[in-house]
Amino acid sequence: LRRMLASGTATVYGTTVVRRHTATDAFHNRHIGPSASQTEEMLKIVGYPTVQAMMTSILPPAIVRPGAPVDGAVAPKATDGGAATDGTMAYAAPMSETQALKHFSSMMGRNKVLKSLIGHGYYESITPPVILRNILENPGWYTPYTPYQAEISQGRLESLLNYQTVVSELTGLSVANASLLDQATAAAEAMSLAFQFHKKKRCTFFVASNCFPSTIEMLRTRAAPLKINVIVGDVRKDLDVENPDLCGILTQTPDATGALHDFTDLFAKAKTNKVISAVGTDLLASCIVKSVGSMGADVAMGSAQRFGIPLGFGGPHAAFFAVTKDFQRSMPGRIVGVSKDAEGNTAIRLALQTREQHIKREKATSNVCTAQALLANMSAMYAIYHGPTGLTEIADQIRQHAATLAVGLETAEATVLCKNFFDTITFKLNGMTSDEYTARCLEKGINVFHDKAAQTVSVSIDEATTDQHIAALLEAAGMENPNVAEIAQLAASSKQLPAALRREGSFLQHKVFNSYQTESELMRYIHRLQRKDYGLTHGMIPLGSCTMKLNPAATMLPMSWPTVGNIHPMVPESQCRGYEAMCIDLSQKLREVTGLAAVSLQPNSGAQGEYAGLRCISAYHQSKGEGHRKVCLVPMSAHGTNPASAVLCGMDIVVVACTKEGPIDLVDLEAKIAKHQKDLSCIMITYPSTYGLFDKDVKKITSMIHGAGGQVYFDGANLNALVGYSGPKFVGGDVCHMNLHKTFSIPHGGGGPGMGPIAVAEHLAPFLPNAIYGAKVGGSQPFGQVSQAAHGSASILSISYMLMLMLGSEGLAACTAYAILNANYLKKRLENAYSVLYKDENGNCGHEFIIDIKPFKKTAGIEAEDVAKRLMDYGFHAPTLAFPVVGTLMIEPTESESKAELDRFADALLSIRAEIANIENGVWTKDDNPLVKSPHTMSTVTTEKWDRAYSRQVAAFPSPHSKMDKYWPTVSLSLIHI
Repeated sequence: LRRMLASGTATVYGTTVVRRHTATDAFHNRHIGPSASQTEEMLKIVGYPTVQAMMTSILPPAIVRPGAPVDGAVAPKATDGGAATDGTMAYAAPMSETQALKHFSSMMGRNKVLKSLIGHGYYESITPPVILRNILENPGWYTPYTPYQAEISQGRLESLLNYQTVVSELTGLSVANASLLDQATAAAEAMSLAFQFHKKKRCTFFVASNCFPSTIEMLRTRAAPLKINVIVGDVRKDLDVENPDLCGILTQTPDATGALHDFTDLFAKAKTNKVISAVGTDLLASCIVKSVGSMGADVAMGSAQRFGIPLGFGGPHAAFFAVTKDFQRSMPGRIVGVSKDAEGNTAIRLALQTREQHIKREKATSNVCTAQALLANMSAMYAIYHGPTGLTEIADQIRQHAATLAVGLETAEATVLCKNFFDTITFKLNGMTSDEYTARCLEKGINVFHDKAAQTVSVSIDEATTDQHIAALLEAAGMENPNVAEIAQLAASSKQLPAALRREGSFLQHKVFNSYQTESELMRYIHRLQRKDYGLTHGMIPLGSCTMKLNPAATMLPMSWPTVGNIHPMVPESQCRGYEAMCIDLSQKLREVTGLAAVSLQPNSGAQGEYAGLRCISAYHQSKGEGHRKVCLVPMSAHGTNPASAVLCGMDIVVVACTKEGPIDLVDLEAKIAKHQKDLSCIMITYPSTYGLFDKDVKKITSMIHGAGGQVYFDGANLNALVGYSGPKFVGGDVCHMNLHKTFSIPHGGGGPGMGPIAVAEHLAPFLPNAIYGAKVGGSQPFGQVSQAAHGSASILSISYMLMLMLGSEGLAACTAYAILNANYLKKRLENAYSVLYKDENGNCGHEFIIDIKPFKKTAGIEAEDVAKRLMDYGFHAPTLAFPVVGTLMIEPTESESKAELDRFADALLSIRAEIANIENGVWTKDDNPLVKSPHTMSTVTTEKWDRAYSRQVAAFPSPHSKMDKYWPTVSLSLIHI
């Protein structure tokens, strides 16, 4: 089953299995790049007879889990589920793609797809097929990485700029970012912005009680460790804007009941007292309703989900966030801006807050380092496809249906509680309880929201609501044979939106929003942008610490199924049995992988996972009466989000040094523990480290922390080097997050979505996060809520689940082994030409390694950025630049790349080294050579005048592959001018 012995057959614990390549075969044969014969060749270069021997040599014996496929291991036995007490990973047989799809289809068939009019930030939306087919289902859009390298990302950057324009114009605010994770966490970012704007000296934040309950719960969760006093109340009765301790306020329009508000006077009073005014709003409502920017808001946020994104049982959906210019440098997340390249051409690039965690670390404005780029791009295309006229028509239709429902309910003697509304009608029934009405609607195939305590019902109309749905809702209220057309005529005259609340002026008048309203034109525009970008469709993306592996097509198919996409996160349990079954089984598989006791699937990014895990640690200390333990030790080599997340948890950061060889400095660690033992909360470690090393002293490190009363946070960024062989439990971890968009193949989507579930040891399980609505997913003493929905971005959990079904337990372990083999093969091919900074005592690396470019600065005037950009000319995405060491490139090939692709990459770097030698030898000067002037665009090499010291062919076609299958960067050396 595995290709451990580099032959046409594989021995699996004494059983010989013939390797096949059929549609019913185990999927790892398709997922893992090198063939059996290629593996044998690579092993000779690396210096080991078998993959198993290599893994035995590289992994420190102390961290190897029982039953791992290393020399001398005992075979694991098949189990019926549940982690073995000795830490052995339970055996799970692999499925073929066909088997897995059939199995998962049956599972998700247990979901019931009804018409959900529950609202609360989630609405059925119609995804135009041209967008579904050409973006969501298109690897050209879902496989690229975050567009940090602008030269090979102009398509996504243009689309994200379109998204920002939509948000900015509809909210009426001058600057928007390129999306956040969900509406609730976006609201928490608004609170943080207000708190930091006042230098953390004003510590009270007021929240309107008619905001979404999930938003209020999120604010309370985020405020607690920062000592922010959250007051929830009626803005008309309970808000004192003159309170000198008040840093900000959060309101919402339309609010949770559906009521529209004009906050102009309130925001003016707040501004007089230097109080930040934040407001949650609805983009579709903003097409016809007065914008919050015109009311004087400082910050606006919400969800763009109803711009063409499926419900997905809670996500993923792109949240939006916009501010006035006064706060643009305090805004979290990524911002796309317009720039000029080296030739004076217009170029688009990420700017301002981009990657700030890696620069500012604990001083960053937020721990947000990812976004929902794929969903933001879909929403941008939705706006482009419909244009301002179409969007207005959709909004008007929703408003008309809501008005029709309101008039009909009043005719049925119900009391409608909102005078002015957009899409949501909240009402009380006469002679009928809210439970009875909800049950009647359910019989008609419709879900509504009801508040048992208040005995009210809320119905949220969406673009897919029809007259038949309105009739069914009225029939449930007791109206016989309602004539919806007649009621609609009455509503049109009696329920008009007041002029004071209607939007004034036009929006989205740019050419891009008025040129692609036919399918042919939009399809061509989408593909025109796609051709500018580099994804896994072009070649390997060797980004260290990013694990850009294959996103298997079979795992992506369910994303288009109605049973996956059309489930509201607040439906009754009887309607989401399939999702619950998947979440239970996926949680069990992640427990097996990590060796830990309990899992939360809620965190919807790696940074959110960090936050959730650290909050579990804090809650544990508090439960023991040791709430004073707030010191978090962070190694110098840690990801920048580690200290940023710890600060959000109210922790104090103490940096631990690393030795020049890479591992954590034990002497410095011991000193820091001794100094802070009384207040030590935890250490955050990444294993293997960001230097690509398996630190042999890791268990000594974790024992030192535990001995001082601390906990060990295990950053799962490099879990792809451990699965099946070790895991957080086996190095002494108490809690870890897992980047499912790395290790378990959720696509990076050009900058999101991602998922960051956490696994915890038994003593931390009581503190796992819960959700105010939906499934009860937390521990017995949950610290709060970290994502808006109970299972975060639940629909993309299906991708990782499908992958694990298809690989099985041994396939997962094989992926780990080949990730390490591929890295060591590349290292061997390159180490005579480049200095490899960190190796173990046998000269090996883990799943990634770092090459040092700094020496070439002195000999040839070449820096790491020059090599990175020159790789684009060779048809590659560059490795990770200047992290974790300045002047270096960090390379991670993953298990999915074939030997041919690895060799193509190695050949490119070796050719670039020869080009550097030409500079060193005087063939080219330091300021006129193909590296410092790379990348070379088509425009560059087709100019009439060519006065460079090297030829056009050397510039644009430096390798045989580039002549056969040329990828053209579309801008050259973009310089920021925002």
